[in-house]
Amino acid sequence: MISCLWGFCTLILVSSYTANLAAFLTVQRMQTPIENAEDLASQTKITYGVQRGGSTENFFRESKIATYERMWHYISANHASVTVTSSTEGIKKVLEGNYAFLIESTTSEYNIMRNCELTSIGGLLDSKGYGFGVPENSPYRDILSDTILKLQDEGVIQKYYNKWWKEEANLKCDEEDKRKELASALGFANIGGVFVILAVGLVLSMIVAAIEFYIKIRHRNNGQ
Repeated sequence: MISCLWGFCTLILVSSYTANLAAFLTVQRMQTPIENAEDLASQTKITYGVQRGGSTENFFRESKIATYERMWHYISANHASVTVTSSTEGIKKVLEGNYAFLIESTTSEYNIMRNCELTSIGGLLDSKGYGFGVPENSPYRDILSDTILKLQDEGVIQKYYNKWWKEEANLKCDEEDKRKELASALGFANIGGVFVILAVGLVLSMIVAAIEFYIKIRHRNNGQ
């Protein structure tokens, strides 16, 4: 009986572990459903906003893309509560929880490299370059353009980018830590029921074995 019980519990343990593992990982995955702007616009649990008067706010205000128009409608309807006066305030609001800050990619990258609790989701909403503004027909325009191109070709811009964005941050965020909620260990609580069945089965087996031993001794005594 004990052998049969052990085989049965082993089968149940393997089946239960597989089922619990699949369900457990599925639930963990569902805890981070936002992967892009469409996902963000389609939910209400996490609020989102922009910096007041910034280029990102202007982008959403002027966009004719349906998803971004929906997002702007939400932002403008809740302007006082979801917009911030500076990127520092926006980052602080993100760290407090349940808030997504829509910001320029360079500022986002700079802050992420300095705080492992921050991350970015999805790709770029739009792509624009930075430039120096000069008066029309200014003689400095071509000089600035040529110098910037030269610095870019010689790798000087990349060198300073690495220094002030990466090396200066001096922060090594472990990607495993970033995904720790998605890859949490399957605990005893998830498969504990199988061990309860095993314990109960062992107790019953010991009782049955004791009864069989008692009956066997009694028959032997009666035969004598």
